[in-house]
Amino acid sequence: MNDDSLETAESVARRLKLVVFVIVVVPIIVLAVFMELRFEALEDGLQFREPDVRDEVGMEVDSLPWPPLQGQTLYVPAYSQIDDQSGKPRLLTVTLSVRNSDRQHEIVVTSVRYYDSGGKPLQSLLKKPLRLGPLASTEFVMKHNDKSGRGGSSFIVQWMAGVPVTEPVVETVMIESNQTQGIAFVRSATVLETTDAKETPARE
Repeated sequence: MNDDSLETAESVARRLKLVVFVIVVVPIIVLAVFMELRFEALEDGLQFREPDVRDEVGMEVDSLPWPPLQGQTLYVPAYSQIDDQSGKPRLLTVTLSVRNSDRQHEIVVTSVRYYDSGGKPLQSLLKKPLRLGPLASTEFVMKHNDKSGRGGSSFIVQWMAGVPVTEPVVETVMIESNQTQGIAFVRSATVLETTDAKETPARE
């Protein structure tokens, strides 16, 4: 092969590499940048927030509107950080979700407390009891950069009802949004104590 043919072959090879780069590599880079920006936007929107007290189905009350008849104290695990395969900690955003699953009656969430890995109480997330109407829900979000709870943090949630109700669904949702391949998982509450009246009236 003469020099001209060799130079032509190299030129064609360079053009093919350029075409492959433009068609394959560039879209992948653009997609990765786009996903990173989307995750950052999601992360910025996930700030710790208290329930909306102006919502008719979720409103703060000064006291229980009825004598308590049924209730529970719940333990909810919260993983604010986990270690990856290399042992590097990855910080997670934690959302505590409290859902009144009863279709007819309200419940009142009387207490939500956040604890660290050593069982030390960090903060109370409710200023007043929170009434949740039928099928209503509320959330408490801990920012991903809140390191106070560490990996073994938890919530203690207490609720009451004035009539027999379907038990609420209480869960934590953990998400890590700093990587293009994120982490998301859910943990359910464990019942620590149950309060029931000895004689319960029939439900309407």
